[in-house]
Amino acid sequence: MTRILHPIAGILGLAIIATFWFSTVAAEAFGGPATILAVKTAILWGLLLLVPTLAITGATGFRMAPRSTSPRIAAKRRRMPFIALNGLLVLVPCAIFLQARAAAGDFGGAFALVQGIELLAGAVNLTLMGLNLRDGLALTRRFASP
Repeated sequence: MTRILHPIAGILGLAIIATFWFSTVAAEAFGGPATILAVKTAILWGLLLLVPTLAITGATGFRMAPRSTSPRIAAKRRRMPFIALNGLLVLVPCAIFLQARAAAGDFGGAFALVQGIELLAGAVNLTLMGLNLRDGLALTRRFASP
């Protein structure tokens, strides 16, 4: 069951983060205050799905290869703390701050600064999670890359 749950949770987590990121960019580029507020509020609600999804991904990953010496698994293990800390210490607080500011109609300098930080941190997590996906596919020989 773990071998089924891990890739599903990992791909779902990656898709959720990508949806958050691209929705934010689209709302900022093409939407007004109401659109930005809707996106920021949806992101907060989406965290209720994202956080357990990423926890399941991490837990199942560690369970599948607790003592593996594979270089790909080692690389995935090294990335996971950065993904988790970036999410918990940067992305979640940014999401809460930005939704509160958007709800108050305050889109000033602080909003723009934190929005930039959130987009950068989100891009980092997307990249790291994409690398984990690539390595996971190579480990299972699905769409293997060298």
